[in-house]
Amino acid sequence: MKVLVAVKRVIDYNVKIRVKSDNTGVETANVKMSMNPFDEIAIEEAVRLKEAGTATELVAVSMGVTQSQETIRTALAMGADRGILVETDQELQPLAVAKLLKALVEREQPGLVIVGKQAIDDDSNQVGQMLAALLGWAQGTFASKLTIADGKAEVVREVDGGLETVSLAMPVVVTADLRLNTPRYASLPNIMKAKKKPIETLKADDLGVDVAPRLKTVKVVEPQKREAGIKVESVSELVDKLRNEAKVI
Repeated sequence: MKVLVAVKRVIDYNVKIRVKSDNTGVETANVKMSMNPFDEIAIEEAVRLKEAGTATELVAVSMGVTQSQETIRTALAMGADRGILVETDQELQPLAVAKLLKALVEREQPGLVIVGKQAIDDDSNQVGQMLAALLGWAQGTFASKLTIADGKAEVVREVDGGLETVSLAMPVVVTADLRLNTPRYASLPNIMKAKKKPIETLKADDLGVDVAPRLKTVKVVEPQKREAGIKVESVSELVDKLRNEAKVI
């Protein structure tokens, strides 16, 4: 079984986000970038499936600027066999990403697609669900455990009320949640080996996909700073402030 995993290049989670002075977005110039943490979990799960003999080939896919090759190299160092970069300087919104992934799935014919449940830059949580809908595949979202056997995928999902277990007919799209696994660190020998693994570069036009944005960002602003808390002397004073100052009751 071939497994396809999508990985995204995002601002490193340790970096403090700064809004551009013109409020058109967040500052990315001279900012450390890395693989989206949920995508690291997706890669780790695919590598474990390969190590267990369930998967035979692992393909890492990324979309975006040329520097996204670095993200693919990280996936290759973790255990992916080869990479595909859909190179574009255009802003890619979730629907465009899902359409590009659909085209790649039809081209590569994997039995399983694993993506992170969301990217930490836009927090959209849409690509996996959109991709499953476009392909007409079953989907297991917010997965905290994945088992493949007898042509079915059993996914333990994290839901509001606790955990839900679903049995899905293959092929399937799975979105990785935080507790699915703990990603490994890429060792130095594997980082060196990753430099020799192939990365195929494509354009969106090669896949026949229109990636023009359908949403427009009007303005990006920082959240208001929280005011310091205060102590009140009595319950009646607390109720008064909640009613007349905070206006929440």
